[in-house]
Amino acid sequence: MSGSVVRVASAADLLEVPAVEAAADELFRARGVLDLPPAASARERARAWRVLVVGRPVAGFAVLERVDGHVHLEQLSVHPSAMRRGTGAVLLAATVEHARAAGARRVTLLTYADVPWNAPWYARHGWRETDDLGPQLRALAEHEVELGLARHGRRVAMARPV
Repeated sequence: MSGSVVRVASAADLLEVPAVEAAADELFRARGVLDLPPAASARERARAWRVLVVGRPVAGFAVLERVDGHVHLEQLSVHPSAMRRGTGAVLLAATVEHARAAGARRVTLLTYADVPWNAPWYARHGWRETDDLGPQLRALAEHEVELGLARHGRRVAMARPV
C-alpha cells in the first residue's frame, strides 16, 4: 500500500469509514479494552476539517481537525487486513502535507503511550511527546479523561513539525 493514493474522502468513502474503525478497534479488544466508544458515523466524520482515505474500498483513514491553529490528527485507523503494508505511513505523510498546505506549523495527536501501534509507532514517524498544549488541545485531552480512555493506559500528546 505504500504506493497508494491518499484522497480527501467522498461521501461514499465516509460511509465505509465506520466499518474500518470498528475493525481496527478489535485490536484493542485483544488487549482487554472492551469499552471503547463506538465508531463515529459518516455524518459525524463529515463535520471534520478533513478526512483522508486510502484504498478502494477504504483500507485506512485519517481524521484531521484544526486545533489551536495547528492540524490535529484526531483519528487514524487502518483495517487489520491492510496493516503492515505502509497504509498508516502513507496517511501520516499525507496528513503532514495537508497541514503544510494549510499553513500549520505542526501536527498534534493524543494517543496511548505504551500501545505498540500508538505512541511508539508515531515516534518512528517523527512525532514526539509534548507538554506544549494550547487551550483547545488541553480541552481535548481532558475530554478523553472524562470518556475514561486513560483507564486503559497512559495517554500522551505528541507533535510533529510540518
